[in-house]
Amino acid sequence: MKLQESGENYLETILLLEKEKGTVRSVDIANKLDFTKASISRAMSILKREEYITVESGGNIVLTEKGRERAKGVYEKHRLIAQFLIEALEVTQETAEQDACRIEHIISEETFSQMKLWLETAASFDDEELFNR
Repeated sequence: MKLQESGENYLETILLLEKEKGTVRSVDIANKLDFTKASISRAMSILKREEYITVESGGNIVLTEKGRERAKGVYEKHRLIAQFLIEALEVTQETAEQDACRIEHIISEETFSQMKLWLETAASFDDEELFNR
């Protein structure tokens, strides 16, 4: 089953919260995204069914290997697209972040690869920096 944009956003949020807090619970996701706990519960059920997450007995949400890889891919696209918009098009950080959040879900691999190549050629982007921001 194809994961929708909202599912990718949840995975990315879980990844970022995990990095920030160490453990992630539904309430953390609800607070971060300003969604109801009921909405989060429904989404987590779908992600669990599709084997992107597991939920531990204490309620901690853990990315599976499949979920972690997907979340990292979405986050990489987000960071790179935002950086490209800032450096190549000189848009503001705020606009770049907002636009990247939408573009990351629909961009073709060809365009993404070309953006990455442009940034690497411009010597302004380093893959190692992706998870250090």
